[in-house]
Amino acid sequence: MNSRERILGRVRRALADVPADETPLSRDYLREHGRRSAAQTVDLLAENLADYRALVHRCTDGELADLIMRLLAERGSRTVLVPPGLPPYWLKASDVTQVHDRAASTAHELDRVDSVVTGCAVAIAETGTLVLDGSPDQGRRRITLVPDHHICVVRVPGQVVSSVPQGLERLDPARPLTWISGPSATSDIELDRVEGVHGPRTLEVILVGED
Repeated sequence: MNSRERILGRVRRALADVPADETPLSRDYLREHGRRSAAQTVDLLAENLADYRALVHRCTDGELADLIMRLLAERGSRTVLVPPGLPPYWLKASDVTQVHDRAASTAHELDRVDSVVTGCAVAIAETGTLVLDGSPDQGRRRITLVPDHHICVVRVPGQVVSSVPQGLERLDPARPLTWISGPSATSDIELDRVEGVHGPRTLEVILVGED
């Protein structure tokens, strides 16, 4: 029995005397701040992402591969980490060496990769947050935490919601969720900002609309 099983066992024992038909929690709280169109919601997402110092780009699906190639070239990336389910055409025009995610990859190997490209599960406009859930186009959590440069592709408006409650409705809590609000950063007691402490130093977000 591992630690996870012990903890879940204690939770189940603590809830053993709770009736199964107990009245559910009230969820009548405000689900969205204001009323926005789909386009306005996407604009708010872009604004909040930029406020967190993410670099935001917009393109159509037909322009996506060329944009990714340009961003990798501007970064000087020679290698790019690729989740197993990333659509092949996203990188078909790139001369950068593709490194495929492997369970045997060590942190040192991942640290030598210049960039990583992923999709996302959902993007939350009001908080400027991207959520990854380990789906095939996103890969395992560590591939987006170790490389210094992360390009995240968001389908708009389909993957964009206004609020956290709306985002939670789309997510499976049993999956490994990674919540990203801008590049990794922290500050010391003198409020000197340091980026790249526990994740990528540079986050680039591509908002992809229909052709």
